[in-house]
Amino acid sequence: MSEDFSLHTVDVALTPRQRFEEYLQSRSKRLTEQRRILVDFIFKRHDHFDADELISALAAESSQRKVSRPTVYRTLGELVEAGMLRIIMENEGRAVYDHDYGYPAHDHLHCGECGKLIEFHSEELARIRDAVAAEHGFRVASHRLIVEGTCKECLSAKRRRNRKLDRI
Repeated sequence: MSEDFSLHTVDVALTPRQRFEEYLQSRSKRLTEQRRILVDFIFKRHDHFDADELISALAAESSQRKVSRPTVYRTLGELVEAGMLRIIMENEGRAVYDHDYGYPAHDHLHCGECGKLIEFHSEELARIRDAVAAEHGFRVASHRLIVEGTCKECLSAKRRRNRKLDRI
């Protein structure tokens, strides 16, 4: 009996742009064109990224207008404050971001060789978390689990390198 570890969809009342605009209005800020470009770009696909990767990806998409580096960093901070993105880890001193709005709660496997992040969801882990919290009278707001290791591609590459035929 295997458990389904895939991520399922989450229905949300507002689009990411609407949700962010609501957050900005509550802070007496406005949704500028650069912020709109960033929110739309970030939420049109789901991947993990750092600020430099986001800036490079924006520059590579020729249809996008220029977004300044300070605006990228400021907007990423605002998206974290708004609960739409979360920092899941630091990689070489840079924050790695993950979607939090419109995506189900999930955990990660992190390959220390190639840096790949694999998302998964486990009801069993959630049950354990809730049982431990209940035992201690603790109310869970959120959790983050990153399992460090080596992905199957990196493991198979290591195995191939160590074959006797490869040493001839």
